[in-house]
Amino acid sequence: MKKQLIECVPNFSEGNDMNIINQITAAMKTVEGISVIDVDPGKATNRTVVTMVGEPEVVCEAAFRAVKKAAELIDMTKHKGAHPRFGATDVCPLIPVSNITMEETVDYARKLAERIGKELQIPVYCYEFAAFTPKRKNLAVCRAGEYEALGERLGSEQWHPDFGPRELNAHTAKTGATAVGARNFLVAYNVNLNTTSTRRANAIAFDVRERGRVKREGNPITGKPVKDENGKNVMIPGTLKSVKAIGWYIEEYGIAQISMNLTDISVTSVHEAFDEVCRKAADRGIRVTGSELVGVIPLQAMLDAGRYFLRKQQRSTGVSDKELIKIAVKSLGLDELYPFDPQKKIIEYILEEEANKGQKKLIDRTLTDFADETASESPAPGGGSISAYMGALGAALGTMVANLSSHKRGWDERWEEFSDWAEKGKAFQIQLMKLVDEDTNAFNKIMDAFSLPKKTEEEKAIRKQAVQEATRFATEVPFKTMQLCYECMSVAKAMAEIGNPNSVTDAGVGALAARAGVVGAFLNVKINASGLDDKAYAEKIIREGENVVEKAGQLEAEILQIVHSKI
Repeated sequence: MKKQLIECVPNFSEGNDMNIINQITAAMKTVEGISVIDVDPGKATNRTVVTMVGEPEVVCEAAFRAVKKAAELIDMTKHKGAHPRFGATDVCPLIPVSNITMEETVDYARKLAERIGKELQIPVYCYEFAAFTPKRKNLAVCRAGEYEALGERLGSEQWHPDFGPRELNAHTAKTGATAVGARNFLVAYNVNLNTTSTRRANAIAFDVRERGRVKREGNPITGKPVKDENGKNVMIPGTLKSVKAIGWYIEEYGIAQISMNLTDISVTSVHEAFDEVCRKAADRGIRVTGSELVGVIPLQAMLDAGRYFLRKQQRSTGVSDKELIKIAVKSLGLDELYPFDPQKKIIEYILEEEANKGQKKLIDRTLTDFADETASESPAPGGGSISAYMGALGAALGTMVANLSSHKRGWDERWEEFSDWAEKGKAFQIQLMKLVDEDTNAFNKIMDAFSLPKKTEEEKAIRKQAVQEATRFATEVPFKTMQLCYECMSVAKAMAEIGNPNSVTDAGVGALAARAGVVGAFLNVKINASGLDDKAYAEKIIREGENVVEKAGQLEAEILQIVHSKI
């Protein structure tokens, strides 16, 4: 089974004393299997946002130890800060990352909440998907009145905690309350303004946040609030769905910000929120100067932002992820207050670095190192990895021609057509680059299987099964390479036909490289399939491989004919 992963983003009411912050994160790290991927202290807010990822059980254990340590070190009777808060560990949400449902995540959150309440004697409110009643789903409602209102709320019939003490005593006055929840991935995102006015920043925040502002009679600022039939304030909704926002002044940077929680970035993305704040700020004579990401963000959100801003410039989006991220960072002004490091801010990059500690992938080597490693006495990388790399280069050349065509002077009205082709070429390139290492890994799996013990009959049976499974995998990897190399030739053909004529030979070379990848990978399919006991499967995959080789040869001839006709 695939490993279940959840994220936990506890917020602690301490952002200045690094000794306290370090002790809390150290408590998390005592749990084996936890990756603490971001620690983001804020001086003005006096709050630290920590992000950790791991399997559910270890995440919950690490969260419990962190809550316990925070309760020992933070005294809420002395706490001051710009951010709403009501506890030493103010919030502790769990977020499903992979191979786990929201329902399962809710179960973990409620068990964690119960344990914190029972063992640590801290009042706990369950919010978002973990809430026991609809009225407690909204964190702001659970935290209404903040720490200062706890004495009144803890013992009330309506707002007593779900778990833990229901009174404000010496212990709970020090710890405050904690909100434990289960929610979708939330992006904490602040937009910087060229003003120091909190009032002006709040006005913009009310313009954009989903909840909006109170409707008033007459004067929209000082007029009497309009009430509904239940006596509640009538609200004028803001322009952005799934967005919470307030305005504040950050003394550390000397600017006001719109502080937003994007609670569902599939509804309102980072770039959409940024542009809307820009529009609403401009309406009030204020300029956005940049923005700030608090915590981490999914890779897709950054890639989507990069593509969005490139499209606004009518430029091709079929560029590398690195270039897309660079465009996103510059367009959003994410490096205005301090440098933005993708390796420390993008969750997939952080996890990849954790997983690959001590290991260097082939595709991360220099060209010289890769060639030297291939030429060495080591049997891997071999023909399969080289075939995948040739295919990746073929796809890259087709992508290059598409990007050049998209940017060609006089072809401005065709930029989107070529951008789409560049996107296709880039997708093939990425998949084939992954197969460079995957083919070597497949070879290593066979070697590992052959090294298993074979003294007893049981050991022999286990070894034989492992060898067959590894051999089948080592047959399927180059077959996948064949298919992708053939499919990426469609980009080379299109670019030979309709692309920038000055680059037609590049499309031709791309076709040659891709077809070489097809033929080279097929050699690996054949030699590995010969070791399979399942002869029916072996014959089937070889027949399919022969068909791909034939089609690739025909397509290569067509492409070269086009190329030769144009040079």
